[in-house]
Amino acid sequence: MICIIDCGSSKTPQIESIVYEHDDTHVVGMYEFDASTDLQDCKGVILSGAPILITEKDPEPLLKLFEWIKTIGLPVLGICFGHQIIGLLHGALANRQREDRDWQTIEVLQECPLFDKLPNELELMEDHCEAISIPADFIHVAVSDSCVNEAMMHKTKPLFGVQFHPEVSGNLGAVILENFVHICERHQRID
Repeated sequence: MICIIDCGSSKTPQIESIVYEHDDTHVVGMYEFDASTDLQDCKGVILSGAPILITEKDPEPLLKLFEWIKTIGLPVLGICFGHQIIGLLHGALANRQREDRDWQTIEVLQECPLFDKLPNELELMEDHCEAISIPADFIHVAVSDSCVNEAMMHKTKPLFGVQFHPEVSGNLGAVILENFVHICERHQRID
């Protein structure tokens, strides 16, 4: 089962629909989430986007909610806001940038299991006006003209983040989510 943490995104049902084609899902709101119970039978976690601007509020209460990511031992994929939370937990800096709510050409810079079976350049949907730097211990995976850190992965832990929205990016985005399910299936839990 894949746990999808709904951080308030209207796109969470699309994440659930795509992931459910490959594995069972469990959706929980970010304020109701409890790692000790919600992750009991889960192989991995997806953090959705959110209608929250992390540059306009104190991120500390949000980071406390997600502190468990640093020690969980399960694969975690952060999408948009989720990507930013993973980065901030590991020392990334957030910045405001021009609004981008359109298709962008994403260039994959490094081999990454999220992008298995996909070309090195692909069109994916954006929906953000903030971005993060690449934190220490993370590999810069993908870039676009609108955002330097389109995708990242931790050097040693199964942590992944994407700034774009694969759940509304057609077949290519669906392959990214399917690849994450495969990452979860191959990963052995480390506690």
